[in-house]
Amino acid sequence: MKFTETELPGVWIIEPEVFEDSRGLFYESFREEEFQSKIGPVHFVQENESTSKLGVLRGLHYQAPPHAQAKLVRAIQGEVFDVAVDLRRNSPTFGRYYAEILSWENRKQMFIPRGFAHGYLVLSENCIFQYKVDRVWHRESERSLRFDDPEVGVEWPMEHDQLMLSDKDRFAKTLEHAELFTFGEEL
Repeated sequence: MKFTETELPGVWIIEPEVFEDSRGLFYESFREEEFQSKIGPVHFVQENESTSKLGVLRGLHYQAPPHAQAKLVRAIQGEVFDVAVDLRRNSPTFGRYYAEILSWENRKQMFIPRGFAHGYLVLSENCIFQYKVDRVWHRESERSLRFDDPEVGVEWPMEHDQLMLSDKDRFAKTLEHAELFTFGEEL
């Protein structure tokens, strides 16, 4: 596997080596030993899957401490515009985002550490999105950052009037009013 750290320290893109022939294909999507040797110790405790259709935007989600989550995400069918936003005040990259196209075709995965918000926009007719987390979901700690916060400035590849959002995401807090993390703090 190829591991590439993005311009947001701690956010990684992981690309598998794909073996393909006339029968189909095979690749390793996760190997704990290799993952931990490149990224560090992360113990995933839950794996989730969602299905969505074209134009669905899910996010930007995170969990407040002490239930913050790291995530390893990928599209196992279809294509998404995947986004991570640094919510660690005093971080050199605070408020910045990184985006990557994740798809079945490119088989890329993104690792998002604790202290970041995460979301994705479905770019294909349908999508199955899968993610591993290192802590289970905790209802009272669930938070959302507003998808169109001008301070963050995510350049979503669809017009806002074409997006399908939950009310929770449509009316989420802006960065100015969001519950934040502190850079360097144990999450």
